Amino acid sequence: MSATPQNPPHPAFGSVDDVAERFAAHGYITDRRLATTVFLLTRLEKPVLLEGPAGVGKTELAKALAAATGRRLLRLQCYEGQDESRALYEWDYGKQLLYTQMLRDKIGDLTADAPDLASAVQRIEEQDSVFFSDRFLAPRPLLDAVRGEQPAVLLIDEVDRADEALEAVLLECLAEYQVSVPEIGTYTAKIPPYVVLTSNNTRDLSAALKRRCLHLFLDYPDAERELEILRAKDTGLPEAAARHLVEVVRGLRELRLRKNPSISETVDWARTLAVLGVDELDPAVLADTANVVLKYERDLHRALSELPRLVDPNRTLPEPNLHHDGHGHHHGGHGPHHHHGPGHGHSTEVDGRQVREAMDRQGRHDEGYYGAPGPGPTQRTAAGGGQGARAFAAISRRRAD
Repeated sequence: MSATPQNPPHPAFGSVDDVAERFAAHGYITDRRLATTVFLLTRLEKPVLLEGPAGVGKTELAKALAAATGRRLLRLQCYEGQDESRALYEWDYGKQLLYTQMLRDKIGDLTADAPDLASAVQRIEEQDSVFFSDRFLAPRPLLDAVRGEQPAVLLIDEVDRADEALEAVLLECLAEYQVSVPEIGTYTAKIPPYVVLTSNNTRDLSAALKRRCLHLFLDYPDAERELEILRAKDTGLPEAAARHLVEVVRGLRELRLRKNPSISETVDWARTLAVLGVDELDPAVLADTANVVLKYERDLHRALSELPRLVDPNRTLPEPNLHHDGHGHHHGGHGPHHHHGPGHGHSTEVDGRQVREAMDRQGRHDEGYYGAPGPGPTQRTAAGGGQGARAFAAISRRRAD
């Protein structure tokens, strides 16, 4: 069965430059290679597979494509253990059960004038086909994109997280833009959807899947394009500070962090600094706001030591302020550099780093504790060595002390 044809609400892209201009109008800045790939996607009617690190704009491309073409966006978010019913379709069992009850109530009327038992059974069997028809079919993103009456952009996000079984299910849809429903037949799209698949490269995808797609690897943009993205997002940060921030972020990405700052996080950092009224970057204000782009404690510690060099080699970063009372609570009203003892009768200025080292005394956490100083675990936790085992080991150490 086929979807009802309908003309797209916006004209097709006329050229590669047209792609770049219409994407820019919706806040997505492309380079020539990316704009060319999108143009070919629409002209060749082939899916495109975008691979690359997280946070480089793969998902946003599908959203911008939907906005630029006026198509509705359908998103299939992939995850481990996902079955095909969540991607293709499901049967509405509630409606089917209700119909069963209605049929039971009406079965007397259906068979009242049947001349014999065989005729009565045949009349009942004729009602079985209604159970598996369009009225009881609940379409999921793949079937909705194919069967829907309006042209669509189908985003299959993080396909590398899905199991290989689901990857195999996608092949029919990506090759012929059709979905087969055994109980009904085959739905084929008369207006093929624009299909965008994204992958963060957590596993290799099959050759069969890649063969059906255009392919593009998206990496972090160069400095000028990232600055252009900040301008397009209207962050409110002055031009000179925005340019400086881009250079700082690019320097952070060279530190081999566990998670590099994404483009969207760079935009968030720029907006954060603009809200704080920052006109000129300095290590102190970047240190206070670095948690906007750095989401792991080890990454943050490593970055704090490098920020002075990234901002200005002639400046040094002040020691971080950690103010605690005796119970580990923060109190902003006691002043920024004082630590109160048990009596709270006097205050002395202390080194924040020394306070932190005192709190992280040896034996509080073992080497496998996530977030502890050092390189972290080098291998998976063995069976029986999980959180419960570590807690038991910690109790044993305290008793031994």
